[in-house]
Amino acid sequence: MTAGMRAPRKSTGRPQVGGVGISSAQRVIDAASGVSKRELAEYYLGVAEWLVPQLRGRPLSLVRAPEGLARETFFQRHCGRLKMPHMRLLDRALDPEHARLMQADSIMAVIEAVQMGSIELHTWNARSDRIERPDRVIFDLDPDPALPWSSMVEATELTLQLLDTLGLRAFIKTSGGRGMHVVVPIDRRHDWERVRQFARAVSERLAHEAPALIVDKMGPQNRVGRIFVDYLRNQKGASTVAAYSVRARPGLAVSVPLQRDELARIDGANQWHIRNLAERLATLAVDPWADYRSTRQNLAAALRQLPGT
Repeated sequence: MTAGMRAPRKSTGRPQVGGVGISSAQRVIDAASGVSKRELAEYYLGVAEWLVPQLRGRPLSLVRAPEGLARETFFQRHCGRLKMPHMRLLDRALDPEHARLMQADSIMAVIEAVQMGSIELHTWNARSDRIERPDRVIFDLDPDPALPWSSMVEATELTLQLLDTLGLRAFIKTSGGRGMHVVVPIDRRHDWERVRQFARAVSERLAHEAPALIVDKMGPQNRVGRIFVDYLRNQKGASTVAAYSVRARPGLAVSVPLQRDELARIDGANQWHIRNLAERLATLAVDPWADYRSTRQNLAAALRQLPGT
């Protein structure tokens, strides 16, 4: 048994999904779509080969709605008393003032999280074996809800163009909400503060170059008619919804990786959801993020090109 795992218990008298018993399996968790708890578990089982590589090795946080989206929804960073035998519990030293962090290295761990009422899966920007050295930078493009999708496309393209100029390859995914996530894989050589400085400098440069479209200050009052390029995801303890995770919102949209040339052709960041993503995956000629895991980049040259870093 993997270190940090609890001894598994057998489930009896419940429908099984991926070897995990699902209680209240027919409970509707989203009135807008009619999706049940069991259907959510089956969705995650169906995308396991795409999802698990996005989770493996990273501290995990959950968005839970045990009674469905019509009732309380909350964010949970630590395992606490949840009964998830296949969820790996991380060393207490990684977060000594709290309960142990958790990590989902298998689809059974994910389905156990669904059994405990989880919907969303969020991961850190660092892996647990070197938690003080992030291996990615994430820019979360968060728009004024009144803006058209074309504005989000423009802001994402400007972000990608700046990163190209800095010599950095980036990957993109829909947020499953209104925005886009731009992800830059990096070498594990910089600490959290240095990575945050880089992300903030990129956000500031974008706001300087496109002030009518992009803002680098958080708060609804600052992004009226504009898009906030959120760099705050790049600090220790922060997390971002994982690729292929469902969002805990009416309709149960999914965060989906894209090829860069797909950006201008989609209708919005919530285009794919729990019931239509399988069709996209079945027709993909190539994984949009096929090169992600083999891409590791040094930020040093980019940092030299950004003032204040």
